[in-house]
Amino acid sequence: MSDATESNSIPIWRAPFILSNGKQPAGIRDTRPTDSDYGVLDPKTFNAIEADALFDEINQAETQIGQSVLYRSLVRPGHDAQLLQKKQEAIRELASNPELFAELDSFVKKMVPGEESLYYLLYGEFAGGLTTDNPKNKTGKLEFGGYGYRQFIDGTEFAVNLVEEADSLPPVRSTYLQELIQAIRNFGDSRTYALMHGPIYVIDGKFKTREEKPPYLPVPRFRPSMFKWLPSLIFLSIVTGLFYFFQNMLVELGATYIGSGILILTVPIIPIILQAVSSSDRDSVIYPLQKLFRQSPDLAKALEALGMIDELLSLHRYAQSADKGMVLPEIIEAEQHTLTVTNAKNPLLARMQPDYVPNDIKLDAANRLLIITGPNSGGKTAYCKTVVQIQLLGQTGGYIPATAARLVPAEHIFYQVPEPGRLEEGMGRFAYELKQTREIFFNSTPLSLVVLDELAEGTTFEEKMTLSEYVLKGFHKLGATTILVTHNHELCERLQSEGIGSYLQVEFLPEGPTHRLISGISRESHADRVASAIGFSKEDVEKHLATLQDSTRSET
Repeated sequence: MSDATESNSIPIWRAPFILSNGKQPAGIRDTRPTDSDYGVLDPKTFNAIEADALFDEINQAETQIGQSVLYRSLVRPGHDAQLLQKKQEAIRELASNPELFAELDSFVKKMVPGEESLYYLLYGEFAGGLTTDNPKNKTGKLEFGGYGYRQFIDGTEFAVNLVEEADSLPPVRSTYLQELIQAIRNFGDSRTYALMHGPIYVIDGKFKTREEKPPYLPVPRFRPSMFKWLPSLIFLSIVTGLFYFFQNMLVELGATYIGSGILILTVPIIPIILQAVSSSDRDSVIYPLQKLFRQSPDLAKALEALGMIDELLSLHRYAQSADKGMVLPEIIEAEQHTLTVTNAKNPLLARMQPDYVPNDIKLDAANRLLIITGPNSGGKTAYCKTVVQIQLLGQTGGYIPATAARLVPAEHIFYQVPEPGRLEEGMGRFAYELKQTREIFFNSTPLSLVVLDELAEGTTFEEKMTLSEYVLKGFHKLGATTILVTHNHELCERLQSEGIGSYLQVEFLPEGPTHRLISGISRESHADRVASAIGFSKEDVEKHLATLQDSTRSET
């Protein structure tokens, strides 16, 4: 890569790297948001929008690191528009160059078997013994029989193969792919790679590469094997010398049997010596090297680059696996969030429902506050989840199920839903949900996307109207993109009279909802239809009471 390209490049690396530098390997979903550590999505929003299910839907990565990178991109999306544009450039190159896609796909598939071997080397615990067992995951630990020789050979071989295979990849145009491939190739110039490639020399308790070892210092190289040539030759020489001594020098004393006895006694000693040497290798060489490799930023970056290449391939496969209607959204850099989509489909429902009804999304400067009304079970919640899930997919840099789209990356995404089962002690539903809304409001910016499922529940109608009005006006003045789902058409009419907000309602025909959203404000909830559908209408209640009454009469 040229110096000019490097100087103009946008950083693509995220800290920390996914490869764990501790004693436990990182899990694919370890970057899930928590109450004390989250980014664009907080834990409540993460759960409300079914982010885990969305990951399962789009995940077609081959490697564990690729799945980890994709999961992180989805649940902790970046909001740098230029970086997302750069990532999209790489995806477009894959789409327009099937030969390149095939080469990278083959490269990643070759790495799949060895990747597990690397994790065994980095995080394995080796119990000793003459056999190498399959890993036993006890209390989160990878435990093996043996002394780690097999894991050392296979794990270091993976690192060497990773660099060699990257060196043979064809040229690429997009700077994003160039940086990923170059990161793996650069790993080949690192000291960590030199140690993994070998040979390794141990001098005064320190590890030296071929280049670091003094050229005339006679130090044997470390060999990951129980059988060491030099100690074995010394031991055999001693045993042979003793045998010949007793056989030849003590013939006149009739003590030749002592030599045979020495040979017989030597047999059970050999495994003990081998295990002692191997135990020393494990404790003084393999474990220290394991820690050194695990804490190497060069190795972590190279592995991350492999995962990011796999992520690009996965995003491309996801688009190819869809029947039709997948598009890369236009990513825009702006001071306020916007999302406009034509024929948007819910990523989780569209594949299961071939006749899924798409809807347009228009959240821009003129439609900063969107209020959705309509009957129960008409599709309001599905529409809101579609909005957020499409925003998330767009912020991975990948495809979305639509025919056209443009978006500004969101700095925060909030999705508030009623949680009556999680009320705090001494706090009713009204106070609990109001507290949630307060936290969302004070953490929102003009680059936020906020979805509110009802407001001010659990209080009088008058108080609900007053509170909902000033809260929504506050979000509108703040500039955050805000969607409210409500049955309160009086609130809508009051805000509409002041020229605030845009309004969609669920289209409802006599035979039922069409799941299409149209302009307007709904004044019906169709609660009676829902009650009848679940068998709890007025007629159902009266019928049940009549049955009980008849039963009582018959008993008397």
